[in-house]
Amino acid sequence: MISSIEKKAVENHARVALGIGSVSPKLLHSAALAGEFAEVVLVGDSTEIYEIGTDLEVVHSGEAAKTIVDMLATGDVDGVVRGTLSATSTLSYLKERLGMESLYRVALLETPNGIPLFLAPVGIDEGSTVEGKLEFIRRGAEHIRRFGVEPRIAILSGGRFEDKGRDPYVDKTLDDAEFVTCKALEEGYSVRHYGILIEDAVGEANFILAPNGVSGNLIFRTLVLVAGGYGYGAAVLMDKVFVDSSRVGGHYTKAIMIASALAGKFSFRLG
Repeated sequence: MISSIEKKAVENHARVALGIGSVSPKLLHSAALAGEFAEVVLVGDSTEIYEIGTDLEVVHSGEAAKTIVDMLATGDVDGVVRGTLSATSTLSYLKERLGMESLYRVALLETPNGIPLFLAPVGIDEGSTVEGKLEFIRRGAEHIRRFGVEPRIAILSGGRFEDKGRDPYVDKTLDDAEFVTCKALEEGYSVRHYGILIEDAVGEANFILAPNGVSGNLIFRTLVLVAGGYGYGAAVLMDKVFVDSSRVGGHYTKAIMIASALAGKFSFRLG
């Protein structure tokens, strides 16, 4: 999967803007390394950027969160990576500028032993309803197919099937997951409900749907920030290319690669 994404990124070699809030030599080095995959444009305080030094194109802005979104909206760049900009301000303006009511993000991760997987939801306020989960499946499946990969979807819930009756919250997650699984099967997706057994889902499925955004965010943080896995970035599921990225770590080569691989003509069937 990863090699096919790398190949597509090299072929597209898209123009990708990287948001610069706080800047460091490590960040600028990772952006330079991404030159293999994309034409990288740095957007932020040019004085701070040039103090460290770079040969990349720099667009000066005192409001970089707005600038990168405006560049995406007008087509000045093919894609955007949030970089070290504030998630709240950048994503809020993205929704406002593009007229979006809700955000749907799917993260591409890699386990410590090298198994790649897509994970959603990863925003703490995303995917809490059955309607939201179904929309994640629809958009997420189309997103994964943009990389030339056929999605195999695992639905997670709060317990084993035999745990039904032990706790009202767990019961609801089990019921919701069963409902979503049945609806998704009716719509033709390859999907299975795994209960809480994420260890069985990883490796069998390539798209993991957590019970809600809080648990999805915890899975991401445990896998990437504690256990030593790798986070490539979380793409917003829409026609334009915006890759969200954690400010922890400071390495953005692979997030830029994802943005470049996604660039091209595509339209989501919006639910």
